[in-house]
Amino acid sequence: MSSETAPLKRWLTPNELFKEYGFSTSNQDKLRSNRKIPFSKVGRYIRYDRLEIDKWLVNNKVEVD
Repeated sequence: MSSETAPLKRWLTPNELFKEYGFSTSNQDKLRSNRKIPFSKVGRYIRYDRLEIDKWLVNNKVEVD
């Protein structure tokens, strides 16, 4: 059995975003409706690009003294 881990999936569903980043689906809804979080919509499906989410988190970091 290999000790290597599988590569990270780039496109995340709302449930996967919750599991990996901790944003509840209701919070995701609010952020999307206010155009605060980057997302893509294909038909009726919402997807989050992991690379864009990581950039968004870095760009919206709050410095605490």
